[in-house]
Amino acid sequence: MDRLKPAEAAPDRNLALDLVRVTEAGAMAAGRWVGRGDKNGADGVAVNAMRSMINTVEMDGVVVIGEGEKDDAPMLYNGERVGDGTGPECDVAVDPIDGTTLTAKSLPNAISVMAVAPRGSMYDPSAVFYMEKLIAGPEAADKVDIRLPAAENIRIVAKAKGLDVEDVTVCVLDRPRHDALVQEIRETGARIKFIVDGDIAGGITAARPGSGVDLLLGIGGTPEGIITAVAMKCLGGVIQGRLTPVDDEERQRAIDAGHDLDRILSTEDLVTADDCFFVATGITTGNLLRGVRYGAGSATTESIVMRSRSGTIRTIRSEHRLQKLMAFSSIDYEH
Repeated sequence: MDRLKPAEAAPDRNLALDLVRVTEAGAMAAGRWVGRGDKNGADGVAVNAMRSMINTVEMDGVVVIGEGEKDDAPMLYNGERVGDGTGPECDVAVDPIDGTTLTAKSLPNAISVMAVAPRGSMYDPSAVFYMEKLIAGPEAADKVDIRLPAAENIRIVAKAKGLDVEDVTVCVLDRPRHDALVQEIRETGARIKFIVDGDIAGGITAARPGSGVDLLLGIGGTPEGIITAVAMKCLGGVIQGRLTPVDDEERQRAIDAGHDLDRILSTEDLVTADDCFFVATGITTGNLLRGVRYGAGSATTESIVMRSRSGTIRTIRSEHRLQKLMAFSSIDYEH
């Protein structure tokens, strides 16, 4: 049997620790901007830091989910080649800050995120920026259905987890578009955990045991949905989505791009490969991770690293000596 050439091989297990250094860099750069009220400034330094670090990783990556089109995003733009070009061919999804508003206002659950999968396995959502989402953990993964009313899915999750409906907590983005959904959830007696931004972290907490969240419902970003799908493959949870154009123009662009707007997108539709990685580092402390903490010339980070093939989930606490890092890096971690 012919062996795969290195560039054609699936991502190697050693890739995980290289990837977490990328999100650590993004989080430490953004951490200096927590509470400053400047979400664009925070995002800018996080993008710079991640791009500097990502090109040291042994992979031949193409950004599928990034900061936007090349004309609007000079770095980590969709289609950009990243990595040192010597390793496996990968699709790369990056979100230097999932929760820019959370960072600017020093609110919980801002994270720096990256997902990697074999080349050609990530869904391209470019024509539609929002999707309706349902995210649940492994207990109810094969039972929930986004086509059902929210109340019915809440009852399904409650039964699967051995809970009373009143004990179920649903994560929802706090947006006016969700007013009817919120009313339906409250009528069941279930509780709601509102988030103001950052539905990647919200989706992961909905799938992790002991997080205090059992289900995520509502409309959020499509790019974030693809990144979350990688995490679901690692956690054994589920994401179901349905593209939601914001107006007739976007609807027509989606149809022209070949999207079926009635199609229910499953985890497997969003990421088809079985060997992928999800890494995230906390910027501000929340349900998922602790934020960056600074000392005299030092920083401490907490990250989560997941691999779908093995199902291994690692939490990594790292202590960084900033002067030593900056001695061999172009990243300024002190301002």
